[in-house]
Amino acid sequence: MIQKDLEFERKWQEVISYLASSVGQAPKDLNAVLFLIGVQELGRGAQSFSKEEKQDLMHIGICKVLSLSGYYELEGTDEEGWPHWKLIKKLPRFDLLDQEKLLKTHVVEYFEKEVW
Repeated sequence: MIQKDLEFERKWQEVISYLASSVGQAPKDLNAVLFLIGVQELGRGAQSFSKEEKQDLMHIGICKVLSLSGYYELEGTDEEGWPHWKLIKKLPRFDLLDQEKLLKTHVVEYFEKEVW
């Protein structure tokens, strides 16, 4: 169990290091990582976003990483090119720590499958 946790933490730090070298600074937290995944999935590159757009981008990041386990499915994009996701299976009830662990695990999987 401890070995598995250490391995996961090593992989998480690899994601953070990769993002730090890609964007010039390490993301402060999981939300920042999810935002960056959302920006990647939107496909428009770095630009200024409104507060609402930033929230939408974090949602896109969450849906994308959780789609790897079949929780969400891409429905398509709207006329402005923003992806829209549909919940396919109900998410398990988690406390905040377990929820964060689930998301981090899927973020690592996203980078292993789609980025590196």
